[in-house]
Amino acid sequence: MFTLIELPYKSLAPMISDETLSFHHGKHLQTYVDNLNKLIAGTEFEALCHSERSEESVLEEIIKKSTGGIFNNAGQILNHDMYFLQFRTPDQVGGDGASLPAPTTSSLPAPTGNLLAQIVKQWGSVEAFQTEFEAKGTGLFGSGWVWLQANEAGELTIGQYQNADNPVAHGLKPLLTFDVWEHAYYLDYQNRRAGYLKALWDIVNWEELEKRYK
Repeated sequence: MFTLIELPYKSLAPMISDETLSFHHGKHLQTYVDNLNKLIAGTEFEALCHSERSEESVLEEIIKKSTGGIFNNAGQILNHDMYFLQFRTPDQVGGDGASLPAPTTSSLPAPTGNLLAQIVKQWGSVEAFQTEFEAKGTGLFGSGWVWLQANEAGELTIGQYQNADNPVAHGLKPLLTFDVWEHAYYLDYQNRRAGYLKALWDIVNWEELEKRYK
């Protein structure tokens, strides 16, 4: 059966507070995991969990074949797993959790390799891509996700998805996502969704995204 992912870091503060991370990962995501395990019991999907396949590939198959509550909870698990695992500890947070001076622009994380080349090819610059990505996230009405996604040819698009929907359900490869459900940012940013979206660039692990793109 599905289990809650372990985070590869202890804190993402100040971009995401420890309180938000605790509730978002430990409460919200745990609920989706518990719900899905209950919903798939006795169905064709339960057997997939006992195979040697990775949890990610099993979730993708469930998303492609399911509807209703099973789809919603499977989609939310995949979305959240990829969201949490795309971050790294921010450089401006010391070992004791104290905020240090913000890094210079040149020290901020940035895309590399094939993903960088494709972003520059399609948007002209990383900055232009980030501006459009933030605009799509800010402009998504209600709860959902904004995704950087790729087709089989490696061409990139930015997708807006309501609720638990995601690129997998539409035959696309998910790469980067920002969660725009209010529980992801409201404790830290209140109604300032745009501020939350902009802050996340400082903790994106572009090496992980390059692996996903390959």
